[in-house]
Amino acid sequence: MASSAFDPTLALDPHLAGRLDFRHRLPTQPPLPPGRHELGLFPERDATLVVPPDIDPRRPTPLVTLFHGGGGSAQKILPMLEGHAQARGFLLLAPQSLFPTWDLVIAGNGPDRERLDTALAAVADRFLLDPARFAFAGHSDGGSYTLSLGLANGDRVTHMIVSSAGFLTVQVQAGAPRIFLSHGTRDEQIPIDRSGRRHTRLLREAGYDLTYVEYDGPHAYNPDVIARAVDFFLGEAVA
Repeated sequence: MASSAFDPTLALDPHLAGRLDFRHRLPTQPPLPPGRHELGLFPERDATLVVPPDIDPRRPTPLVTLFHGGGGSAQKILPMLEGHAQARGFLLLAPQSLFPTWDLVIAGNGPDRERLDTALAAVADRFLLDPARFAFAGHSDGGSYTLSLGLANGDRVTHMIVSSAGFLTVQVQAGAPRIFLSHGTRDEQIPIDRSGRRHTRLLREAGYDLTYVEYDGPHAYNPDVIARAVDFFLGEAVA
């Protein structure tokens, strides 16, 4: 079963196991206006925040953190969810890996975990975030990063939207996040039998609340399936 609390004895250094330092807090800085904003946190491969119109920064606002695929960028992955964020009123944070893909894919949790902590803190300093709607999402390597980091921080991450993930690497489990997992049946880059279907079996055996969707498609996210995933995140019925 999924564990309900993080046990610090399971890892000598929780950071190496992917644990984040982020904590929800009251904002201390003025909110950003609607639109896309580079947060100015890093000299290269900065994080981008999409602020939808008509949100009240004094009321809890849902946040999705969206991770790009290998060789990708914030600009390439934002179209996966940006329209939904604008139309449905949730903040969308797109961090970027320091190297061509996420540290966990290359060697283990390191600078990207640190940079993510910095970006999440910067968003929380400007907006009151909803602790009941705090999601990770991603495609391909970004989906793998979502699965791995999300399960390690499931006492804070409430939902995960995972598209075409290649692997699942978890050293510690915390909390019980809800998971929406999707994969194309014609994915030649990451075949579904050794990824989506295997992950589904492992996650269900571990007791997670999982919605799994297969679709007729290659190694690309499916817009109709992503729309269903947004419904899942915002608490609406998913057929």
